[in-house]
Amino acid sequence: MDEVPENTPETAGSPRPASLLQPVDEQARALARRLLREARHGALAVVGPSGHPAASRVLLATDFCGNPVILISNLTAHAAALAADPRCSILVGEIGKGDPLAHARLSLTATAAPIDADASERPALRERFLSRHPKAALYADFADFHFVRLQPLGAALNGGFGRAYELGPTDFVDAPAAGMEAAGIRARDHMNADHADAVDQIANRVGEAGAGWRIVTIDGSGFEIGRGDRLRHVAFTLDPAGSGGFRQAFVALLAAARTPEGGAVAS
Repeated sequence: MDEVPENTPETAGSPRPASLLQPVDEQARALARRLLREARHGALAVVGPSGHPAASRVLLATDFCGNPVILISNLTAHAAALAADPRCSILVGEIGKGDPLAHARLSLTATAAPIDADASERPALRERFLSRHPKAALYADFADFHFVRLQPLGAALNGGFGRAYELGPTDFVDAPAAGMEAAGIRARDHMNADHADAVDQIANRVGEAGAGWRIVTIDGSGFEIGRGDRLRHVAFTLDPAGSGGFRQAFVALLAAARTPEGGAVAS
């Protein structure tokens, strides 16, 4: 029998040969975390009524652990599809100059889990989502809108030519930590209110120019700084779950940002 060539209908969607995959290392995990946490939108694929896939662009945030969270209307086709079949996928990753395929992207397979209107976690999810998408406050509380957590089953990371990885959920999603979310919100608000110059210094150290940066969202592995439509993930170099908490984690980052030689700030 003749060999079937690659990239044909017969081979499309087949698992990638293991020989093409790179071992998952900390650099790959950090890239996956950054791509997901920096994403303001994604391409959501659902199973349509006919059984064929259907894709939609959705606004995106993450919960404190790093799980993707979307806000959708019951009137949309993708909401109806998820209600009938919660299997889904979402693609994130911004393109830049040149070949779009030269830029990193992350494709997650997930199960959609709707958040009830009276769920105890809804206020925190709402706050995080609206911190990224303040204009969504106009409709977030409408009766036909609801939040949906996309619970990852795995992900395909393409970091560029020759950099393909298959990731498990624990590679880019954190385990729950009691009390950390409330502490993180307090730390974020304190930094924005009393240490705006320090936030700008951290932003400048990771390559973002100018002033006026604010911490938008924060979790146990890092935080997102924003100005206008620009969002940038910054990873903590010191675990805030340690004895020093978020305060010591920010002190370590700021010390690195103020050091001319060495002391790189992770992003």
